[in-house]
Amino acid sequence: MTALDRRFDLAFAACPLVAILRGITPAEAPAIGDALVAAGITLIEVPLNSPDPFASIALLAERLGDRALVGAGTVLTTDQVTQVAAAGGTIIVSPNTDPAVIAASVAGGLISLPGYYTASEAFAALRAGATALKLFPADATPPALLKAQRAVLPKALRVLAVGGITPETMAAWRAAGADGFGLGSNLYRPGKPAADVARDAAAYIAAL
Repeated sequence: MTALDRRFDLAFAACPLVAILRGITPAEAPAIGDALVAAGITLIEVPLNSPDPFASIALLAERLGDRALVGAGTVLTTDQVTQVAAAGGTIIVSPNTDPAVIAASVAGGLISLPGYYTASEAFAALRAGATALKLFPADATPPALLKAQRAVLPKALRVLAVGGITPETMAAWRAAGADGFGLGSNLYRPGKPAADVARDAAAYIAAL
């Protein structure tokens, strides 16, 4: 286990929530990053379809230092994995199961959190070396799907439910076997004040 793996394990154990900052700009990133960490969320994802995402990743990684792990979402190619690492990102999140992207992430010493939907995709991701899995889109299925998958997936595997998660829906997903959650537009959307992000982050943490 690498030092980064240990950092991820500790951060996930303390608060298994990933803040998905889709659409964030470099100008917004510092205040939002500070607000999230102050609230207790220390896993942060900047989707690559945001404006100037590598600049935001670099800003957040430098500003937050060892207080948070910062990475990228919507990572679709191995070249993007390299770019994220160069910007200081340490987490690679994808919406899909691409063994090449997963393998490149692992080879680069990064945390790999690929998206999956079926049991076949889940096992393909694990064979490629994924650190944990992201069930996506969670809002397109009932928690019963995850409960059924949990009967065959490795017991120690961490699965995050991502897509449409609210504080009110978290309990049902936890009962079905979700270990954590990715939080998107219900936590952050472009232009949302940092104080409001902090308030909503606290609501999610309370719901845990």
